[in-house]
Amino acid sequence: MKQPVPLLSDYGISPTHGFLPDVLPLTRLPDPYYNKWEAIASNLQSLILSKRLRGVIDRLPVFSTIGLEHDAEWRRAYMLLTFFSHGYIWGGDTPCDRVPPSISAPLLKICEHLEIPPVSTYAASVLWNYKPLFIDEDIDDLDNLATLVTFTGSLDESWFYLVSVAIEARGGPIITLMLTAVAAAREGDSATVTRCLNAFAERLDDLGELLRRMHENCDPGFFYRRIRTFLAGSKNMAEAGLPHGVIYDDGSGHSEYVQYSGPSNAQSSLIQFFDIILGIEHRPTGEKANHAADSEREGRGAAPKHNFICDMRRYMPGPHARFLNDVGRVANIREFVEGRRGTDKPLSIAYDACLAMLRAFRDIHIAIVTRYIVLPSRENKARSRSRSPVAVRSRQNLATASRNENHKKVKGTGGTALIPFLKQARDETGEPAVEDWARRFMSRQTKVSGQNDFFLGKAEEQVPLDEPVVEHGLAGTWSMDEDVGGICHY
Repeated sequence: MKQPVPLLSDYGISPTHGFLPDVLPLTRLPDPYYNKWEAIASNLQSLILSKRLRGVIDRLPVFSTIGLEHDAEWRRAYMLLTFFSHGYIWGGDTPCDRVPPSISAPLLKICEHLEIPPVSTYAASVLWNYKPLFIDEDIDDLDNLATLVTFTGSLDESWFYLVSVAIEARGGPIITLMLTAVAAAREGDSATVTRCLNAFAERLDDLGELLRRMHENCDPGFFYRRIRTFLAGSKNMAEAGLPHGVIYDDGSGHSEYVQYSGPSNAQSSLIQFFDIILGIEHRPTGEKANHAADSEREGRGAAPKHNFICDMRRYMPGPHARFLNDVGRVANIREFVEGRRGTDKPLSIAYDACLAMLRAFRDIHIAIVTRYIVLPSRENKARSRSRSPVAVRSRQNLATASRNENHKKVKGTGGTALIPFLKQARDETGEPAVEDWARRFMSRQTKVSGQNDFFLGKAEEQVPLDEPVVEHGLAGTWSMDEDVGGICHY
C-alpha cells in the first residue's frame, strides 16, 4: 500500500502561505501577566545599546507558561524569549555563557510545546516575526511588511528578515501545487505534472527576483558588523568567547552546557521542500557524485561525513520537520520524469526548467553571501592589522573574533566551507536534469567536440584563496575552506 500524500492541515501548514502561520503573528501577548516581557521587547534596542538588558533580565521574575493558550501565543512567547536570550548572551562587552532562569525556565517549556530548540531559529526571526502594514494587501509584497522585534531597530535588520518572509509567502502555494503533481504522477497523468512543473518554475523565478532585492535596504557593512553578532548560535563559538556553549539555567541546579546553531536559511522548510520534491540530493561538501553512486552500488553507503541540511531540521518546528520527512517518502517527480525520458519532451523540459530556476536562485544567493560575508570579512581583516591588540582584547564577542587572524579551523555542524558548500549545493541542483543539454549546461561542463548541441558549457574556474577565511556567523563558524557542512544554505 502506498504512503498517502501528506495533508497540509495535519502539519499546521497553510495552503496559501506555506510555512508561515495561517493566523498572523501576534503583535502582543493578550494576557497582562506577560506585560514585563512585552515591555522589554518594546525597549530591546535601547536596553542593548545602553548595556542594561542583562540587569533588567536578571531582575525579572520567572513567569509561568500557564497564560499561553493558542498556538499564536506560544509562538510569540518563543520569539520574544529567544530574542531576549541572544541579546543577553551577545549584548555585552563579552559574551555571557549562562541564560538566567527568568528566561530559561519558561523558554524550555515553550520549546517543548513547540518541538523546537531553545535558541533563535529561522522560525523565530522570520516565520513568526512579521506583520502586514495593510491587512487587505498581500504579505508576499515586501512593501507591505514590517518586523515585530529586532535587535538593532534598524531598517537593515528588518529588511534582512522580511526578504525571507516575502519568499516564504510567495512560495507557499508551491507546496499544494507540487503535492498535486505527486498525486498526478501516481495516476500517470503526465499533462497535470507538466502543468504543475511549469507553474513551479515560474514561481521560482519570482522568488529569485525577491532575493535580488536584499541590497535595497540592507547594507552589507552594517549587516556584517552589527546584525550577525546577535544571530550567532553557541556551537563552535570558542573564538568568540563561548568555548563550552551556553547553560540554560532552569533553576534546578542540574543545567549543563549545550551548543546550538543559530538561525540559518538552511532551516527554511520551504527550500528543503523544493529539493525533496524535485529529487535533488546533497552530499557532504567535497564529495563527488561518482563517490555517492559507488557507495549506493555497494548496497550501503558509508556514513556521511556531515549531513548539515538534515541536521537543520532539528531547528524547525516539529510539525514542519515531520512534513518534510513524510514528503520524502512520497516524492516521485524525478522518477516519473526519468521514466518518460525521450517520450515526453514537454515533461522533461518543464522538470529541467525547475532545476534551472532553483539553480539560478542559488546563484543569486552565492552573490549575496559574497557581498555580505566574504568581502566584508577580508576588509575587516585588513583593517584589523593596523589596530592595537589591546583595544581588540578589551571587547570580546563575535565581531572581535572575526578580526582574529589566527583562527584554528573549527569543524562540526556549525563549521562550514562557505563558498565551496554553496557552489556544490548549486551544482547538485542541476544533476538530476533529464535532457543531456540541460545537464551539461547546468553542470557547467564543456561541450565535447562534435556533439550536435547549441549550448556551449564552460568549466567554472575556482578562485584560489591566499589564506583561509573563517567567519563566525548565523549558525556557528563560517570557514571558507573547511571540508564539513554548510551554513547559509538555500
